[in-house]
Amino acid sequence: MERREFLQQVAAWSVVAGTIPTLRIPSVSAQTTAPGVAAAQPELIVGKGKDYAELTRKVVEKLGGMQKFVKAGDKVVVKPNIGWDRTVEQGANTHPEIVKALVVMALAAGAKQVLVFDRSCDDTRKCYAKSGIKEAIEGLNDPRATCPYCDNAKFVPVKIDNGVAIQTWNIYKDALDADVYINVPIAKHHSSAKVTAGLKNIMGVAGGNRGSLHQNQGEKLTDLHLVIKPKLTIIDATRILLRNGPQGGKMEDVKVLDTIVASTDPVAADAYVTQWFDKKPDEIPIILAASKRGLGEIDLAKVKVTEV
Repeated sequence: MERREFLQQVAAWSVVAGTIPTLRIPSVSAQTTAPGVAAAQPELIVGKGKDYAELTRKVVEKLGGMQKFVKAGDKVVVKPNIGWDRTVEQGANTHPEIVKALVVMALAAGAKQVLVFDRSCDDTRKCYAKSGIKEAIEGLNDPRATCPYCDNAKFVPVKIDNGVAIQTWNIYKDALDADVYINVPIAKHHSSAKVTAGLKNIMGVAGGNRGSLHQNQGEKLTDLHLVIKPKLTIIDATRILLRNGPQGGKMEDVKVLDTIVASTDPVAADAYVTQWFDKKPDEIPIILAASKRGLGEIDLAKVKVTEV
């Protein structure tokens, strides 16, 4: 359906759920039947350096600048990984300097509101604090930029018309009604997914029993991407977890790469990072499933890679 109609249904659900919570909650259709396929030759920007804020700006500029993605008056969601009660050095959450830089750029491009959030796995308040992300956003002292804790009441049931493994799932309302969704994961080892980066980061806007998404996860997470399509994917590989992911905890499992990967093609971005984990893209279920359903390019030989 049209985006306007979709948002009207989401708003209607919110009113009903807020006033008569005992009513049966109606489902709404996904705002898109399939994400738009990237350009004929997707572009991948790989930045290397130790000034992570400046590096973030440079990789985005190489893709056309934030103004290419964010317009005046837009509501923007910057979705990092804040899933774990871990410090920056432990490599389980997205680096706060990268998140902060993206928020600053979005505001400069004219965003009226920028939200930074994640449905954490560990205690939310501890995750937000120890990751350094909440402090970084609040340190901007700009009322347009906030880092709120997820509210369970804001997960909206969405019908996925073209879903293969799931046809209905609860998705976070702020992610659904954002004009621009920027995905900012960290690349790391994952005990079941083998490698987790951009595509799996969608778990942070999914409600319900997320554990069940790990069975047949390639198809299920691809189904969720029919609802949420990032306009921009920025993968934090400044330091990566080589083992004991996704939560980590041991410094010997962390490797410093001082690298950031950026693309409008979420499949190509994920495919690129698999090399650091001695994997091939088609060995990762979510990358393979997403590529087969046209979400992006898995063959890096067909991707234009530019280093900065």
